[in-house]
Amino acid sequence: MKDVSLLVSLLTRINDNQLALAAGVEELAVWVERRGSTDVASNVRGALETLELNDGFITLALVALKVEGEK
Repeated sequence: MKDVSLLVSLLTRINDNQLALAAGVEELAVWVERRGSTDVASNVRGALETLELNDGFITLALVALKVEGEK
């Protein structure tokens, strides 16, 4: 159980890092778009959509691991 708790903590922090990086990249996309590179900004947002789609699954998996670790 201790190992599962450690794994959940580790994966939670990795997920938090991913979300922070995504927010930073979104800010860069806005900056680029304001300077006229709408194609680049659009491509960046397309890549960020993948992060968004996966975030729901990651959150559910972390909850499931946490529950399993508490048993």
